[in-house]
Amino acid sequence: MVKLRLKRCGRKQRAVYRIVAIDVRSRREGRDLRKVGFYDPIKNQTYLNVPAILYFLEKGAQPTGTVQDILKKAEVFKELCPNQTKFN
Repeated sequence: MVKLRLKRCGRKQRAVYRIVAIDVRSRREGRDLRKVGFYDPIKNQTYLNVPAILYFLEKGAQPTGTVQDILKKAEVFKELCPNQTKFN
């Protein structure tokens, strides 16, 4: 199963995160399938590759809680069909 989750980058006390599509059995820093976004909590900046995110969501990828909040804030779920927005 594929998940959309955060991958930590940056240095100590200055974390930035990549939003990646990754297999659930992989560890946090493991090899990802594709990088689909970027999130900087310090500067509160977000970059999302929306077509790639929608592709993975349509194929059944599940976003983690934090990634789901980021996607909701960016209104990505409004671009999906209404019957596909059933996430926990």
